[in-house]
Amino acid sequence: MLLWFLLLPCAQAHEIRPAVVTVTFDRPAFDIEISTNVEAMIAGVSPKHADTSESPNAQTYDSLRRLSADLLEKKIDEFAPALIKGLSVEVDGARVTPELVEVRIPETGDTKLARISTLHLRGSIPPVAKEFRWSLNRDLGDNVLRLREKGRNETASVWLKSGEWSDPYVFGAGLRARGALEVAAQYIGLGFTHILPKGLDHILFVLGLYLLSTRWKPLLVQVTSFTIAHSITLGLSIYGIFSLPASIVEPLIALSIAYVAIENTLTAKLHAWRPVVVFGFGLLHGMGFAGVLQEIGMPRSEFLTALISFNVGVELGQLSVITLAFLTTGLWLRNKSWYRRGFVIPVSLLIALIGLYWTGERVYDYWIAV
Repeated sequence: MLLWFLLLPCAQAHEIRPAVVTVTFDRPAFDIEISTNVEAMIAGVSPKHADTSESPNAQTYDSLRRLSADLLEKKIDEFAPALIKGLSVEVDGARVTPELVEVRIPETGDTKLARISTLHLRGSIPPVAKEFRWSLNRDLGDNVLRLREKGRNETASVWLKSGEWSDPYVFGAGLRARGALEVAAQYIGLGFTHILPKGLDHILFVLGLYLLSTRWKPLLVQVTSFTIAHSITLGLSIYGIFSLPASIVEPLIALSIAYVAIENTLTAKLHAWRPVVVFGFGLLHGMGFAGVLQEIGMPRSEFLTALISFNVGVELGQLSVITLAFLTTGLWLRNKSWYRRGFVIPVSLLIALIGLYWTGERVYDYWIAV
């Protein structure tokens, strides 16, 4: 299991992220904007794969990634009927079919990274309509649904998985408010899956902590320090009190992975400053988590419940990573005389290389390529 994590250094470049669907109502019309990896949709890369390279259609996907924006637009036009068929829009229980009116596609750029295109659809609804529902076919993946209505300041947001239908959006009132238990269950799940299996950078950071600690107590001190720190900046960022742009946060998160791993190779002793350093890196990771939550959206009625539950899910994910690492390596390797020389140092070097690679890649993506 541990080596499986380490043999995926480019997984983030091929990660299938949920589509972000924004529906804006200005009756008698409504507009839908879908920001998504449209090449994965066209290629039929199933959302059951955490990584596009795992799909039997990976070769088709890669060929689409290399197309220019103009050529990809032609492919989208051919795919449009299947896309529209995969959208389920209901107004007062009756099916409404929107039409594709515009496609915005970035130029090819770095083919190692997913290209996010925007599809603009438009439909009409009766002026006296009372409610709206939405679903995206499970073959097209998960989606974050955002609902906006002219004359209302609030934007309703919900994460929909595997063909799930949204609750009815009542015009003039918004989505049905979910109870605290529903919200807690949903956001614990989101926090957990953000670590396992989707958060490879956070997984590698936690594994870096695990590799230097031969005893549970100092390891848990570090993980607790990390959790407290990321909880602080996650809350501050979500409440709009303090945040840093992703162009700074993401390269520094990658650099934190490299730092912890390199330190593992230079010392066999857990020094007193390590939890302090981990706390500082936790502040960075919290701002990274905030970007995920801001993308998903937070329910206004249970905002604090969602925030705490997401943190709980992240912590459960981190503890699961440590538990899996212990079960797969700790039970039979940690007491070996060659454990540090033959396992900790080589694996830490590999993690460090991945962290440094991501640092350079993210600096390039956010700064040099702009």
